[in-house]
Amino acid sequence: MIHDNGKNKLMELAYSLGYEYEKNYRGCAQCTVAAVQDALDIKSDILFKAASGLATGGGLLCDGVCGGYSGGIMIMSSFFGRKRENIDDDHDEKYCSFRMATYLHKKFINKYGSVICKDIHNKIFGRTYDLWNPEEKEAFNNAGAHETKCTEVVATASSWIVQLIFEEISLRGIRFEDLFIPE
Repeated sequence: MIHDNGKNKLMELAYSLGYEYEKNYRGCAQCTVAAVQDALDIKSDILFKAASGLATGGGLLCDGVCGGYSGGIMIMSSFFGRKRENIDDDHDEKYCSFRMATYLHKKFINKYGSVICKDIHNKIFGRTYDLWNPEEKEAFNNAGAHETKCTEVVATASSWIVQLIFEEISLRGIRFEDLFIPE
């Protein structure tokens, strides 16, 4: 059984990994998924790969939801979401994933004022960038995108996601070791 001290260490590890992955590899959704997976010592290459196109609000367009947010919902739902074999009768798990996404949403709103990538960029950079434009992408990088800005968003989201997973485990009265680990 993982106790509060262990949970806090895993949250710190997820934060650290999220920061380093975004700094070194980029791709906010994938880095969030990888950080949480690695902090919890699980792997799902399919989930990681599925997060590829979600970077920078989806397709580098900045007008969708933050990759830390979307990647977080993906990984939380992989634990506590509706299963395909129960698609017609898995209301509780479907609504659990909705509830967890709502909690993550509230955390983003409280810290960043939005879950939308361009809004978060406006808050942390004072502007948004067209990442398909080479000059804008260079300005984005020069403004600290992968040194202090997006790295912090991914790190914070990764920590929150671990926290929410353990809150759900506690709510259910189960052990992490007994949790279904997605393949």
